[in-house]
Amino acid sequence: MTNFDFLQSDPKFNTFSGVAVAAEKVLPIDVASSVINCRRAMEFAIKWMYSVDDSLAKPWDDKLVSLMNTEDFREIVDRDLWIRLDFIRKKGNSAVHTGKKVTQEEAMLCLENLYIFMDFIAYCYGEKYEEGKFEPKLVFEENEEKVIQEPLISDVDLQALIKENAELKEALTARRKEQYQNYVPKPLDISEYKTRKIYIDTLLEDAGWILGKDWLNEVELQGMPNKSGLGRADYVLYGDDGRVLAVIEAKRTCEDVVKGRQQAILYANLIEKKQGRRPVIFLTNGFDTRIIDTCYPERRVSAIYSKRDLEKWFNLQSMRTSLANVNVDKEIAGRYYQEGAVKAICDSFGKKNRRKALLVMATGSGKTRTVIALTKVLLEHGWVKNILFLADRNSLVTQAKRAFVNLLPDLSVTNLCEEKDNYTAHGVFSTYQTMTNCIDSVQDEKGKLFTNGHFDLVICDEAHRSIYNKYRDIFNYFDAPLVGLTATPKDEVDKNTYEVFELQKGVPTYAYELSQAVKDGYLVDYLSVETRLKFIEQGIVYEELSEEEKQAYENTFKDEDGKLPESIGSAELNKWVFNIDTIREVLHVLMTNGLKIEYGSKIGKTIIFAKNHRHAEKILEVFGQEYPNYPGYAKVIDNYTKYAQAAIDEFSNPKKLPQIAISVDMLDTGIDVPEVLNLVFFKKVMSKAKFWQMIGRGTRLCPDLMEGEDKSKFYIFDFCGNFEFFRMNKGKPTANMLALQGAIFNLEFELVYKLQDLEFQTERLIAYRKGLVQHMLGKVQELNRKNFAVRQHLRYVELYSVEENYQTLTYEDTLTVRDELAPLIEPDRDDAEALRFDALMYGVELAYLAGKTYTRARKDLVKRVESLSGIANVPEIMVETDLLDKILHTDYLERAGINEFEQIRQNLRNLMKYIPKGIHRVYDTRFEDEILSMDWNEAELDSDDLKNYRAKAEYYVRQHQDNEVIAKLKGNIPLKISDIKELEKILWSEVGSKSDYEAEYGQKPLGEFVREIVGIDMNAAKTAFAEYLDETRLDSRQIYFVNQIVEFIVHNGLMKDLSVLQEAPFTDRGSIVEIFKDSSSVWQGIRSVINQVNANAMAA
Repeated sequence: MTNFDFLQSDPKFNTFSGVAVAAEKVLPIDVASSVINCRRAMEFAIKWMYSVDDSLAKPWDDKLVSLMNTEDFREIVDRDLWIRLDFIRKKGNSAVHTGKKVTQEEAMLCLENLYIFMDFIAYCYGEKYEEGKFEPKLVFEENEEKVIQEPLISDVDLQALIKENAELKEALTARRKEQYQNYVPKPLDISEYKTRKIYIDTLLEDAGWILGKDWLNEVELQGMPNKSGLGRADYVLYGDDGRVLAVIEAKRTCEDVVKGRQQAILYANLIEKKQGRRPVIFLTNGFDTRIIDTCYPERRVSAIYSKRDLEKWFNLQSMRTSLANVNVDKEIAGRYYQEGAVKAICDSFGKKNRRKALLVMATGSGKTRTVIALTKVLLEHGWVKNILFLADRNSLVTQAKRAFVNLLPDLSVTNLCEEKDNYTAHGVFSTYQTMTNCIDSVQDEKGKLFTNGHFDLVICDEAHRSIYNKYRDIFNYFDAPLVGLTATPKDEVDKNTYEVFELQKGVPTYAYELSQAVKDGYLVDYLSVETRLKFIEQGIVYEELSEEEKQAYENTFKDEDGKLPESIGSAELNKWVFNIDTIREVLHVLMTNGLKIEYGSKIGKTIIFAKNHRHAEKILEVFGQEYPNYPGYAKVIDNYTKYAQAAIDEFSNPKKLPQIAISVDMLDTGIDVPEVLNLVFFKKVMSKAKFWQMIGRGTRLCPDLMEGEDKSKFYIFDFCGNFEFFRMNKGKPTANMLALQGAIFNLEFELVYKLQDLEFQTERLIAYRKGLVQHMLGKVQELNRKNFAVRQHLRYVELYSVEENYQTLTYEDTLTVRDELAPLIEPDRDDAEALRFDALMYGVELAYLAGKTYTRARKDLVKRVESLSGIANVPEIMVETDLLDKILHTDYLERAGINEFEQIRQNLRNLMKYIPKGIHRVYDTRFEDEILSMDWNEAELDSDDLKNYRAKAEYYVRQHQDNEVIAKLKGNIPLKISDIKELEKILWSEVGSKSDYEAEYGQKPLGEFVREIVGIDMNAAKTAFAEYLDETRLDSRQIYFVNQIVEFIVHNGLMKDLSVLQEAPFTDRGSIVEIFKDSSSVWQGIRSVINQVNANAMAA
């Protein structure tokens, strides 16, 4: 009798039942054969499922790993069962290919997991299911009768099996779908032992440890403070010399790893006493792993170190010397601030024992030289052996590697973007994308090369834009001190560079600003030439054209219905309308006023920042027409350029053409061309950080550039009002955007969270929520658990692979999913336009559930529907004409709820691919443009990004919202004179001085300053306006208007400028005059509440 006899009673299961029985019978005799048979039985059963279940489509490759990882298969088996199957697969592979010894406990676990899988198959596909459970005692009973080993079945041909079972497919698929509804999964009771087997052993195997050779389990240690004096360390890892490198304390997956801390410390004490060297301690539960070494406080790590990483670590510890008095190589970094930066980092790493440092150094001040000098110091003092330099562009990687080769010739280096056979160099240079691919793929004779302890120093170039979004997991993966380099740190909530580097806001490890560099003579100053062109500023207005131009305008822009736009907006210029005279004017200003070399005969090296590739090509075309006597002078260098690096090298060479590089993004940052004398901004730049990076292209010194004289100035030609834009502090930090697939997952999760509310518990919405959950489950379950980025977030991947965990969600869960899970989601094999439409409609649904307006999204929806209605001859679109008509010609959207929005999404998403991609033709026009003004201005170098008072004052207010006075302001409680005195004490004494405050904020009242930072509590705002949120007194338009005021005040703290009420969203349902036409007293009352809210921020 065996545990698998139930399979043999059903002939359908003959394909795999015999192998399962053989796996059990052979276990007492040969555990390796048992594990191999478990794997084969599982493989045959999975192939059988593919042959009988219509929901499973055979993938291109019918290897076991491919069959197990299809989305369809993972949807059918639950997450815990899939983990069990993967354990069987790995152990089977190990037994066949590596010759590693298999223990009886591992074989029994494989057999139990196989039984649970077979029980699942019998339940879903069998005719007569009887519930049972795995009985370990049966394996060892009556072995006298089981000694005869059954022959192993060689293989199963999946294609032949599919043909053989074709007639069963429909019936068995229907049965499985019906039965599955009532199937109760067997949960993984992850005990400490099984945690080891399923998760921790895998961590060790991935790191190259070999059980029985350099890794032992349950190692007995004498001297523990208990009655027996004995203890058993869960795992002990050994070096080649036989000494202990590390001890690992394992806990159950559901337990906090810190529970094993004291126990592990005691084990380490005993080992240190015995061998004279303290081992490294790892605490893990399979998801959360921490390290305790002799250098730093306990910290999280992504995985357990490999043997060579630990041996390298001990070697470095034996060689490490103090960084207290370092000598910086002045041949590499000879300027005072470069030496200061190196010493500041050494002080941070040494005396302060930190692991992260941020250098804020002006573009052109020698950041790369500084980190090369730092690297040399750390190598000489035994702190590092392997260094990783990361940048987000190939050109930056190439540039950095060249500098290291020239200045540190003894350091072996490699550029992973170009060299595929030199992985063992001590200096590795790479882009983020390339390193992401290499982490899991690059191996040598000892296994994975780029393990988490491989590097001893990671240098991150342009840190302000690199430490976020999808590549952040690289920094979490490598457990190494981190040095970030940037010229413009961003100080914002979601992307706070200082926060990532564990520094006080506005206070980097070392800073050397552009203004100081100019004063010191290490960088050059600029003059800005701010030119206002009529069309760029106002657009092309039909009525303002000459009669001849009006005729050309009509011939160009009149549509098939005879309609003529009144104007072409300035935003459309250089997008799909290219006015030749506008480009001609820009080039004329540059060629006439730009700095020249060779006694004025040749324009100096110039970068023109264009709006897009088409714009860049048009500039080049017009340049060729206007300046035919300068062949080869101008060249487009952007992402469309083949061999772009060669083109950059040509531009960088002062003896070669081109003189003018017309660029779209590629030359914005990180390119060193000291000869640049002119920068031309022919596009708007919305990010202040990026703007200053772009300006940095011209700041470098260049001796003997102009008739024997050194470069002393460069010119910035601004045709798009960028300087004026940033003077008004309108620059917005770049949003930390999720990729489309992650954004959709995040929207779905927020919908599921919102749909928990009592008012949405209708049959249709409950079913809709369940469908969303099922889709998200599938997306999480398909994630590759072996991928290094997924492993960083494995706790959350496993958490949201279980349906029950979507039952009661909190707002905190939505934040967690946005940060931890959404960036991992893989793209759907779906049309990109359909996915964008999904994102649009989910956003509309979410706004509806939150009671918010969706004006912009609605316009986008209507625009798409109008596009579909224009091509209604397409059969698939014709089917939806009624829906299209309702959206366009009725109040359907006004009345729509979730069900209607979801119907729109489902019915129209697959039609988006038919919308013509090029909505606009591209037009060349020849209207005469006009220069409105041209102003020459001195440089504006007093950037306030690093002024400590502003940073500290705002940081203090945000961090102390529980302060009595600050809480009053947030709660809309009127202030007293004593409250103002308290704010003066804080802001004029503790944080800084009164003069500091006034230098930054002028005469702004203190209460107003605080209120603008903390806003007003939503409940307090609603209480203030309660009288005007009463549906019995006001109509729906008026209540909507008041709600918009409440939202504004909650976020901004005050409403001093009432002119905002004349803009969206306040005007979405009419102007103030229209909304309060017959009730001016109501408006006056609302206005008095606004005034009172403002007044409450001042002392009574």
